[in-house]
Amino acid sequence: MRNSTCALHPSIATTVALPVIYSLLFITGSFGNILTAWVFSRQASTKRTQYIYLVNLVAANLLVCSTMPFLAGYFAKGHEWTYGSDVCRAAHHLGTIVMHVCMYVTITILCTIALSQYATLKKNNDARHSQTITKNLYKCGLQKFRQPKFAKYFCIFIWLIVLCVSVTAITYDARTTKEQIFHTCYNMKVEIGEFTAKTAASVGTACFFLFFLTVLLSYYSLSRHLSKIQKNTHIGQNHMIYRTVKRNILVIQIILTVCFLPYHIFRPIFYVLLPEEDCSRINYLVEIKNFLTCLCVSRSSIDPVISLLLDKTFKKSLSSLFKKPTPEYHQRRADIFTEETPPI
Repeated sequence: MRNSTCALHPSIATTVALPVIYSLLFITGSFGNILTAWVFSRQASTKRTQYIYLVNLVAANLLVCSTMPFLAGYFAKGHEWTYGSDVCRAAHHLGTIVMHVCMYVTITILCTIALSQYATLKKNNDARHSQTITKNLYKCGLQKFRQPKFAKYFCIFIWLIVLCVSVTAITYDARTTKEQIFHTCYNMKVEIGEFTAKTAASVGTACFFLFFLTVLLSYYSLSRHLSKIQKNTHIGQNHMIYRTVKRNILVIQIILTVCFLPYHIFRPIFYVLLPEEDCSRINYLVEIKNFLTCLCVSRSSIDPVISLLLDKTFKKSLSSLFKKPTPEYHQRRADIFTEETPPI
């Protein structure tokens, strides 16, 4: 393995700052996502497509949060643990591997939610305003993202991939661990990876940019579509619905840009910049990578806050759980989670 002669020496930023950050993210993320799951279980209809996506998103967030204690322990004591020890394997397998796999689950579901939002709006306007190509695109693909049956099977397919990838990665890593000897758990193999890990990282990076561009094009297409409608027709009472859908896709785009884009831009640069013998630069690059990874993971913790601040539906659902039920409440409950204005 290239650069295997270099020993990694984590700085205080890694051994103190990262464990503290992960601990705080674990507390806030676990509480927020459990509360979100409770709100959905009490208020949402299981037949709603948006509900299916959101439940799976919360499940992925909780899995990411469950890896944070392992990550905190790894960065705090990984340079002291013996490589191949039980605590090292637990931190690496249940922390790093599961976290990265679930991270791409959240990215996939976010992209799916954006497409579902886009398809919801296009359904109401394609008959009068869209061109033939757009109509065919909607009929062939986009409309499926609005179907509850497709949503269930799609999410099951995602989790089956997660299971296969996780088991394969853990099994392969456990086998190669016996063939290599490192003094500490915090080492080049774990932090940089071998050929298989680099290949998986490259595939994940390519998938991210595919999803990123998909959401970006959806927002751009939606903006142009609404601009034409506003010029040629009177939107009326549906205007707020269109604005909500556009805002939701924009929020997803911002999340992908702020939380995930820096990491996926730096990841290929990271492998290119790795020198042959400059160990100090390698340590520096590894720590940048770890902090950008932490930025990715933070999305799972702040997602409930984003829902509370930006989504009126989620806010009303949360507040209604702490109020005494009224006749108006029972009438409103069935309409809280609608396909026209689905939450993030």
